Amino acid sequence: MALPAIEEINLGPLVVPRVWNGLWQLSSPSWGTAPVGKIRREMGRHVEQGYYAFDMADHYGSAEQLFGQFRQSLPSPEKVVGATKWCIFRPTVASRAVVEEAVRERNLRMKSDHVDLLQIHWQDYSDKSYLDAIAHLRDLRDEGVITAIGLVNFDAIRTDEICTEMGPGVIVSNQVAFSLIDTRPLDGMADVCLRHNVKLLTYGSLCGGFLGDKWLGQPEPDAYTETMTPSQRKYLDVILTAWGGWTLFQALLAVLRTIGDRHGGLSIANIATRWVLDHPFVGAVIIGARMGVSEHTADNHHVFGFHLSKEDNDLIEGVLERSNGRKLIQTIGDCGAEYR
Repeated sequence: MALPAIEEINLGPLVVPRVWNGLWQLSSPSWGTAPVGKIRREMGRHVEQGYYAFDMADHYGSAEQLFGQFRQSLPSPEKVVGATKWCIFRPTVASRAVVEEAVRERNLRMKSDHVDLLQIHWQDYSDKSYLDAIAHLRDLRDEGVITAIGLVNFDAIRTDEICTEMGPGVIVSNQVAFSLIDTRPLDGMADVCLRHNVKLLTYGSLCGGFLGDKWLGQPEPDAYTETMTPSQRKYLDVILTAWGGWTLFQALLAVLRTIGDRHGGLSIANIATRWVLDHPFVGAVIIGARMGVSEHTADNHHVFGFHLSKEDNDLIEGVLERSNGRKLIQTIGDCGAEYR
Protein backbone atom coordinates (compact mmCIF):
# COMPACT_ATOMS: atom_id res chain seq x y z
CA MET A 1 0.00 0.00 0.00
CA ALA A 2 1.46 3.36 -1.06
CA LEU A 3 2.18 5.91 1.62
CA PRO A 4 0.29 9.23 1.43
CA ALA A 5 2.07 12.04 -0.43
CA ILE A 6 3.84 14.55 1.81
CA GLU A 7 2.05 17.90 1.83
CA GLU A 8 4.03 20.97 0.78
CA ILE A 9 3.42 24.65 1.38
CA ASN A 10 4.78 27.97 0.17
CA LEU A 11 6.84 29.79 2.78
CA GLY A 12 7.53 33.08 1.04
CA PRO A 13 9.67 32.11 -1.97
CA LEU A 14 10.39 28.65 -0.56
CA VAL A 15 8.43 25.47 -1.18
CA VAL A 16 8.74 23.22 1.87
CA PRO A 17 7.25 20.00 3.26
CA ARG A 18 4.84 20.33 6.17
CA VAL A 19 6.99 18.11 8.42
CA TRP A 20 10.57 19.24 9.07
CA ASN A 21 13.59 17.59 10.65
CA GLY A 22 14.64 19.36 13.85
CA LEU A 23 18.35 19.05 14.63
CA TRP A 24 18.36 20.35 18.22
CA GLN A 25 19.52 16.89 19.36
CA LEU A 26 22.97 17.88 18.10
CA SER A 27 23.20 20.61 20.73
CA SER A 28 23.87 18.16 23.59
CA PRO A 29 24.82 14.50 24.12
CA SER A 30 21.86 14.34 26.54
CA TRP A 31 19.66 13.36 23.59
CA GLY A 32 21.98 10.53 22.57
CA THR A 33 24.80 10.55 20.06
CA ALA A 34 25.74 8.76 16.86
CA PRO A 35 28.85 8.76 14.64
CA VAL A 36 29.02 11.59 12.10
CA GLY A 37 28.88 9.15 9.18
CA LYS A 38 25.69 7.59 10.50
CA ILE A 39 24.12 11.03 11.03
CA ARG A 40 24.82 11.97 7.40
CA ARG A 41 23.40 8.69 6.15
CA GLU A 42 20.25 9.29 8.16
CA MET A 43 19.97 12.80 6.72
CA GLY A 44 20.13 11.26 3.26
CA ARG A 45 17.44 8.73 4.09
CA HIS A 46 15.15 11.48 5.38
CA VAL A 47 15.59 13.44 2.15
CA GLU A 48 14.94 10.34 0.04
CA GLN A 49 11.64 9.87 1.87
CA GLY A 50 10.57 13.47 1.21
CA TYR A 51 11.64 15.18 4.44
CA TYR A 52 13.98 17.66 2.78
CA ALA A 53 13.77 20.60 5.20
CA PHE A 54 16.12 20.80 8.20
CA ASP A 55 15.90 23.22 11.12
CA MET A 56 18.98 24.12 13.15
CA ALA A 57 20.56 27.06 14.98
CA ASP A 58 23.84 28.82 15.64
CA HIS A 59 23.97 27.17 19.09
CA TYR A 60 22.97 23.60 18.12
CA GLY A 61 26.49 22.24 18.40
CA SER A 62 27.80 21.14 15.00
CA ALA A 63 24.36 21.01 13.33
CA GLU A 64 25.11 23.72 10.76
CA GLN A 65 28.46 22.19 9.76
CA LEU A 66 27.06 18.66 9.51
CA PHE A 67 24.14 19.88 7.44
CA GLY A 68 26.41 21.91 5.18
CA GLN A 69 28.73 18.96 4.57
CA PHE A 70 25.75 16.71 3.89
CA ARG A 71 24.03 19.08 1.47
CA GLN A 72 27.28 19.83 -0.37
CA SER A 73 27.70 16.09 -1.02
CA LEU A 74 24.37 15.81 -2.82
CA PRO A 75 24.06 15.80 -6.62
CA SER A 76 21.19 18.32 -6.35
CA PRO A 77 21.84 20.32 -3.15
CA GLU A 78 19.34 23.00 -4.16
CA LYS A 79 16.51 20.54 -3.48
CA VAL A 80 17.25 20.51 0.27
CA VAL A 81 16.10 23.40 2.48
CA GLY A 82 18.26 24.57 5.38
CA ALA A 83 16.72 26.84 8.02
CA THR A 84 18.92 28.17 10.79
CA LYS A 85 18.77 30.79 13.50
CA TRP A 86 20.65 33.81 14.72
CA CYS A 87 19.87 34.02 18.44
CA ILE A 88 20.65 37.22 20.34
CA PHE A 89 20.64 36.48 24.06
CA ARG A 90 22.77 39.45 25.22
CA PRO A 91 22.71 43.19 24.41
CA THR A 92 23.92 43.59 20.84
CA VAL A 93 24.55 46.57 18.60
CA ALA A 94 22.38 45.82 15.59
CA SER A 95 24.59 47.53 13.03
CA ARG A 96 24.76 46.40 9.42
CA ALA A 97 28.28 45.04 10.05
CA VAL A 98 27.23 42.96 13.07
CA VAL A 99 24.17 41.53 11.34
CA GLU A 100 26.05 40.74 8.15
CA GLU A 101 28.86 39.06 10.08
CA ALA A 102 26.33 36.78 11.82
CA VAL A 103 24.70 35.84 8.52
CA ARG A 104 28.04 35.28 6.75
CA GLU A 105 29.05 32.97 9.60
CA ARG A 106 25.90 30.92 8.93
CA ASN A 107 26.88 30.81 5.23
CA LEU A 108 30.37 29.64 6.10
CA ARG A 109 29.24 26.94 8.52
CA MET A 110 26.55 25.69 6.15
CA LYS A 111 28.88 25.83 3.11
CA SER A 112 26.53 27.98 1.05
CA ASP A 113 26.46 31.47 -0.43
CA HIS A 114 22.99 32.02 1.01
CA VAL A 115 20.74 30.92 3.89
CA ASP A 116 17.39 29.53 2.79
CA LEU A 117 15.57 30.69 5.93
CA LEU A 118 17.30 32.86 8.52
CA GLN A 119 15.27 33.00 11.74
CA ILE A 120 16.03 35.59 14.41
CA HIS A 121 15.51 35.30 18.16
CA TRP A 122 15.82 38.47 20.27
CA GLN A 123 15.84 38.02 24.01
CA ASP A 124 15.19 41.53 25.34
CA TYR A 125 12.02 43.15 24.02
CA SER A 126 12.85 46.40 25.82
CA ASP A 127 15.70 46.85 23.35
CA LYS A 128 13.92 47.77 20.13
CA SER A 129 17.10 47.20 18.15
CA TYR A 130 15.49 44.01 16.86
CA LEU A 131 13.75 46.27 14.34
CA ASP A 132 17.14 47.52 13.11
CA ALA A 133 18.48 43.96 12.96
CA ILE A 134 15.53 42.76 10.89
CA ALA A 135 15.79 45.77 8.58
CA HIS A 136 19.40 44.78 7.86
CA LEU A 137 18.30 41.18 7.31
CA ARG A 138 15.76 42.51 4.80
CA ASP A 139 18.57 44.30 2.95
CA LEU A 140 20.65 41.11 2.95
CA ARG A 141 17.66 39.22 1.61
CA ASP A 142 17.35 41.76 -1.21
CA GLU A 143 21.06 41.21 -1.94
CA GLY A 144 20.59 37.44 -2.20
CA VAL A 145 22.47 36.48 0.98
CA ILE A 146 19.20 35.26 2.54
CA THR A 147 16.23 33.76 0.72
CA ALA A 148 13.62 34.30 3.45
CA ILE A 149 13.41 35.74 6.99
CA GLY A 150 11.64 34.21 9.96
CA LEU A 151 11.21 34.85 13.67
CA VAL A 152 11.78 32.54 16.64
CA ASN A 153 9.75 32.72 19.85
CA PHE A 154 8.39 36.19 19.24
CA ASP A 155 5.03 36.92 20.87
CA ALA A 156 1.92 38.17 19.09
CA ILE A 157 2.47 41.84 19.93
CA ARG A 158 6.06 41.94 18.67
CA THR A 159 5.26 39.78 15.61
CA ASP A 160 2.51 42.20 14.63
CA GLU A 161 4.82 45.17 15.24
CA ILE A 162 7.64 43.70 13.14
CA CYS A 163 5.41 42.68 10.24
CA THR A 164 3.76 46.12 10.20
CA GLU A 165 7.12 47.92 10.37
CA MET A 166 8.90 45.79 7.76
CA GLY A 167 6.07 45.63 5.25
CA PRO A 168 4.24 42.79 3.50
CA GLY A 169 6.11 39.59 2.75
CA VAL A 170 9.30 40.32 4.68
CA ILE A 171 8.59 37.93 7.56
CA VAL A 172 7.43 34.52 6.36
CA SER A 173 7.40 32.51 9.60
CA ASN A 174 7.56 32.45 13.37
CA GLN A 175 8.83 29.37 15.20
CA VAL A 176 6.93 28.71 18.44
CA ALA A 177 5.60 25.89 20.60
CA PHE A 178 2.15 24.59 19.62
CA SER A 179 0.49 21.33 20.60
CA LEU A 180 -2.63 19.83 22.12
CA ILE A 181 -1.06 20.67 25.48
CA ASP A 182 0.28 24.13 24.64
CA THR A 183 -2.37 25.98 22.66
CA ARG A 184 -1.13 29.53 23.30
CA PRO A 185 -0.86 30.43 19.57
CA LEU A 186 -4.66 30.36 19.44
CA ASP A 187 -4.71 33.42 21.72
CA GLY A 188 -3.67 36.28 19.44
CA MET A 189 -0.84 34.76 17.41
CA ALA A 190 -3.24 33.03 15.01
CA ASP A 191 -4.92 36.32 14.10
CA VAL A 192 -1.56 38.06 13.59
CA CYS A 193 -0.33 35.26 11.32
CA LEU A 194 -3.47 35.26 9.19
CA ARG A 195 -3.42 39.05 8.88
CA HIS A 196 0.23 39.22 7.78
CA ASN A 197 0.41 35.90 5.88
CA VAL A 198 2.97 34.51 8.32
CA LYS A 199 3.12 30.77 8.93
CA LEU A 200 4.04 29.13 12.21
CA LEU A 201 6.78 26.53 12.30
CA THR A 202 5.85 24.61 15.41
CA TYR A 203 7.99 22.64 17.82
CA GLY A 204 6.97 20.63 20.88
CA SER A 205 3.95 19.38 18.92
CA LEU A 206 4.52 15.85 20.28
CA CYS A 207 5.65 17.09 23.72
CA GLY A 208 8.97 15.29 23.59
CA GLY A 209 7.23 12.09 22.53
CA PHE A 210 4.64 12.02 25.33
CA LEU A 211 1.89 12.40 22.72
CA GLY A 212 2.53 8.87 21.53
CA ASP A 213 1.20 5.33 21.94
CA LYS A 214 4.17 4.42 24.13
CA TRP A 215 2.68 6.37 27.04
CA LEU A 216 -0.94 5.24 26.80
CA GLY A 217 -1.85 3.29 29.93
CA GLN A 218 1.49 3.93 31.60
CA PRO A 219 1.94 5.16 35.18
CA GLU A 220 3.21 8.68 35.79
CA PRO A 221 6.94 8.62 35.02
CA ASP A 222 9.83 9.87 37.10
CA ALA A 223 11.29 12.93 35.39
CA TYR A 224 14.77 12.16 36.69
CA THR A 225 15.33 8.68 35.34
CA GLU A 226 18.38 8.34 33.09
CA THR A 227 16.24 7.50 30.06
CA MET A 228 14.43 10.87 30.16
CA THR A 229 15.62 13.40 27.56
CA PRO A 230 15.75 17.13 28.37
CA SER A 231 12.68 17.64 26.15
CA GLN A 232 10.71 15.00 28.04
CA ARG A 233 11.55 16.57 31.40
CA LYS A 234 10.42 19.96 30.12
CA TYR A 235 7.08 18.78 28.74
CA LEU A 236 6.35 16.40 31.62
CA ASP A 237 6.62 19.34 33.99
CA VAL A 238 4.09 21.30 31.91
CA ILE A 239 1.70 18.33 31.78
CA LEU A 240 1.88 17.67 35.52
CA THR A 241 2.06 21.16 37.00
CA ALA A 242 0.42 23.52 34.51
CA TRP A 243 -1.86 21.59 32.15
CA GLY A 244 -3.92 19.21 34.24
CA GLY A 245 -1.99 16.19 35.50
CA TRP A 246 -1.23 12.65 34.39
CA THR A 247 -4.73 11.23 34.80
CA LEU A 248 -6.25 13.81 32.47
CA PHE A 249 -3.35 13.34 30.09
CA GLN A 250 -4.16 9.63 29.94
CA ALA A 251 -7.74 10.58 29.03
CA LEU A 252 -6.38 12.68 26.16
CA LEU A 253 -4.19 9.81 24.92
CA ALA A 254 -7.19 7.45 25.05
CA VAL A 255 -9.25 9.84 22.92
CA LEU A 256 -6.41 10.19 20.41
CA ARG A 257 -6.13 6.39 20.26
CA THR A 258 -9.87 6.16 19.52
CA ILE A 259 -9.55 8.72 16.74
CA GLY A 260 -6.49 6.95 15.33
CA ASP A 261 -8.45 3.69 15.17
CA ARG A 262 -11.30 5.50 13.42
CA HIS A 263 -8.86 6.61 10.72
CA GLY A 264 -7.57 3.12 9.99
CA GLY A 265 -5.17 2.51 12.86
CA LEU A 266 -3.12 5.72 12.74
CA SER A 267 -0.81 6.42 15.67
CA ILE A 268 -1.48 8.85 18.50
CA ALA A 269 1.45 10.90 17.21
CA ASN A 270 -0.20 11.08 13.76
CA ILE A 271 -3.42 12.45 15.24
CA ALA A 272 -1.62 14.94 17.50
CA THR A 273 0.43 16.22 14.56
CA ARG A 274 -2.58 16.42 12.24
CA TRP A 275 -4.42 18.49 14.85
CA VAL A 276 -1.63 21.07 14.65
CA LEU A 277 -1.36 20.97 10.84
CA ASP A 278 -5.11 21.43 10.40
CA HIS A 279 -4.81 25.01 11.67
CA PRO A 280 -4.53 27.35 8.66
CA PHE A 281 -1.86 29.53 10.25
CA VAL A 282 0.53 26.57 10.67
CA GLY A 283 3.07 26.02 7.92
CA ALA A 284 4.94 22.99 9.21
CA VAL A 285 5.60 20.90 12.29
CA ILE A 286 9.25 20.45 13.28
CA ILE A 287 9.84 16.97 14.67
CA GLY A 288 13.07 16.32 16.53
CA ALA A 289 15.04 13.79 14.54
CA ARG A 290 17.69 12.09 16.65
CA MET A 291 19.67 11.17 13.55
CA GLY A 292 21.23 7.77 13.99
CA VAL A 293 19.56 7.31 17.39
CA SER A 294 15.78 7.44 16.94
CA GLU A 295 13.45 8.52 14.15
CA HIS A 296 9.94 7.85 12.83
CA THR A 297 9.91 8.79 9.15
CA ALA A 298 7.62 5.94 8.06
CA ASP A 299 5.03 6.69 10.74
CA ASN A 300 5.21 10.42 10.02
CA HIS A 301 4.05 9.80 6.44
CA HIS A 302 0.64 8.85 7.82
CA VAL A 303 0.18 12.42 9.08
CA PHE A 304 -0.82 13.19 5.50
CA GLY A 305 -3.76 12.09 3.39
CA PHE A 306 -6.50 12.87 5.92
CA HIS A 307 -8.00 15.62 8.10
CA LEU A 308 -9.71 15.46 11.46
CA SER A 309 -13.50 15.55 11.33
CA LYS A 310 -15.77 17.73 13.44
CA GLU A 311 -16.54 14.67 15.53
CA ASP A 312 -12.81 14.06 16.03
CA ASN A 313 -12.23 17.63 17.10
CA ASP A 314 -15.25 17.60 19.41
CA LEU A 315 -13.85 14.52 21.19
CA ILE A 316 -10.48 16.23 21.61
CA GLU A 317 -12.06 19.47 22.79
CA GLY A 318 -14.04 17.53 25.39
CA VAL A 319 -10.73 16.70 27.10
CA LEU A 320 -9.01 20.03 26.47
CA GLU A 321 -11.83 22.00 28.08
CA ARG A 322 -11.25 20.03 31.30
CA SER A 323 -7.57 21.05 31.31
CA ASN A 324 -5.82 24.31 32.13
CA GLY A 325 -4.44 24.51 28.60
CA ARG A 326 -6.38 27.65 27.70
CA LYS A 327 -4.93 29.34 30.79
CA LEU A 328 -1.26 28.78 29.85
CA ILE A 329 -1.25 32.18 28.14
CA GLN A 330 -1.82 33.63 31.63
CA THR A 331 0.36 31.29 33.71
CA ILE A 332 3.32 31.01 31.30
CA GLY A 333 2.78 34.04 29.07
CA ASP A 334 2.49 34.44 25.32
CA CYS A 335 4.57 32.46 22.83
CA GLY A 336 8.24 32.42 23.79
CA ALA A 337 7.70 33.85 27.28
CA GLU A 338 9.07 30.65 28.85
CA TYR A 339 12.50 31.56 27.48
CA ARG A 340 12.53 35.13 28.79
